[in-house]
Amino acid sequence: MEKIWIKNYQPGIPASIEDQMEKYDSIPEILQESFTNYSLNKAFSCMGKSLTYSEVDLQSRKFASYLENNLGLKKGDRVALMLPNILQYPIALFGILRAGLVAVNVNPLYTPRELEHQLKDSGAVAIIIFENACHTLQSVLPRTDVKHILTTSIGDMLGFPKSMIVNFVIKNVKKMVPAWSIPNTICFMKALNSGDANKFSNPKISKTDIAFLQYTGGTTGVAKGAVLLHKNILANICQARAWLSPLITNGEEVIITPLPLYHIFSLTVSCIFATVGGQNVLITNPRDIPGFVKELKKWKFTVITGVNTLFNGLLNNPDFKDVDFSSARICLGGGMAVQKVVAEKWKAVTGKVLIEAYGLTETSPAVCVNPLNIKEYNGFIGLPISSTEVVIKDDFEKTLAIGETGEICIKGPQVMAGYWYRDDETAKVMTADGYFKSGDIGIMNAEGFVKIVDRKKDMILVSGFNVYPNEIEDVVSQHPKVFEVAAIGVPDDKTSEAIKLFIVKKDPSLTVEEIINFCRENLTNYKIPRHVEFRTELPKTNVGKILRKDLRGK
Repeated sequence: MEKIWIKNYQPGIPASIEDQMEKYDSIPEILQESFTNYSLNKAFSCMGKSLTYSEVDLQSRKFASYLENNLGLKKGDRVALMLPNILQYPIALFGILRAGLVAVNVNPLYTPRELEHQLKDSGAVAIIIFENACHTLQSVLPRTDVKHILTTSIGDMLGFPKSMIVNFVIKNVKKMVPAWSIPNTICFMKALNSGDANKFSNPKISKTDIAFLQYTGGTTGVAKGAVLLHKNILANICQARAWLSPLITNGEEVIITPLPLYHIFSLTVSCIFATVGGQNVLITNPRDIPGFVKELKKWKFTVITGVNTLFNGLLNNPDFKDVDFSSARICLGGGMAVQKVVAEKWKAVTGKVLIEAYGLTETSPAVCVNPLNIKEYNGFIGLPISSTEVVIKDDFEKTLAIGETGEICIKGPQVMAGYWYRDDETAKVMTADGYFKSGDIGIMNAEGFVKIVDRKKDMILVSGFNVYPNEIEDVVSQHPKVFEVAAIGVPDDKTSEAIKLFIVKKDPSLTVEEIINFCRENLTNYKIPRHVEFRTELPKTNVGKILRKDLRGK
């Protein structure tokens, strides 16, 4: 096919990155360049503490050795990470990858039901978890294959005496660590200190080995593990480095990282800048907007990433106008659509263009990015990046003409190998000619720019996270007073969309409060409905399928 978008690439950006990919067999191999070339540079900073590339190199080798030699884990074993943005995360992640193990990222806010499913589905044999979530693990542990539990507290790597102060405040003042009791847990810091870097075997890892099981919601309501190989992440790193090359300088970038590292957008961005010797500034609690703004004022940062709701939250803080953006060269928005009003206000306040990008968990994630030299927000998600093909197809998998509306379909080295042990689900998202079906409806113009027109109607996007109605309905239907339930998304100024439930009661005494409380017990916060409407019946097809489109009024 003709790649009409290439003519609009910035000068110097290649059409293909295959030659770059040939240099590396694994993620640890590309990271090793930074460990060697930028050993004295700061790699990760968090809460006033920084680790150099040399320190990250040594600590992650020690942890890899511990996993390999002390725990006896074998190449391909799955290890779960249930951590917020703290210094322990990159050490644990890079150690897992260096040992040839598979990283399974887990949302630290998961409910027991969600955690149990992911641990069981992935077959994780070990987990690194922060104490705040241990009570959740405790309730599901007997029903999983997890044998090794390494625990840590948020302040553990901040150094004495700050580590003690932070941990004391979090546990005893803010009461953020619910009581828990799990026998035979291992202290992460003790494990790290007992790992012998000299005994690490440095196993051979190939491009086709699995690096991540990155979980995403499914249209059936079942969370599926996207199998991301080392070559998938390597491809996206090389693609992104090429795209960003006009504005970045190796060894000099300072990147603000507020999005959680368990999310594919933040995860890959952090890996990208780690491979160019950048300093990743980890924001542990970006929901604390005043605290986040205060932290921003400390840095002469060059790059900031986020989602629309986060940018909007910053803009509505009165002190944000005083943040110094003089060094910032890239402001990148992904994870959800960047709204025009937010982009325009961002430029007015910061003087910088908010660049929109697009990707999915299944594509490692970047697919399209706007050129970095655009002068204004353009309403497009960008151009397909190097070595990426994007076509628009109809429901019969026919490729449509320029300007016609259909499903955005993607082909490239960053596309996942499939869903973990779900061949049937994998088949559903792949076309006969090898394209991944994104589930997003869009168009491509004559210049190769892609625009999202709509989404597959059932999916709900809450603050950048995909929420699938079937999962919500499955949970709510388990309430003993519920007869029938349907979930849809409705517009929301703060979160892009909010979840609305339509319920037919089984018991007339059922209240909205009961439903919300039930959801809080079984769903992560962003999946909790904001609106509940009781009805005497729900619209259905002739075969009894609930018509969500009728509830949406479309």
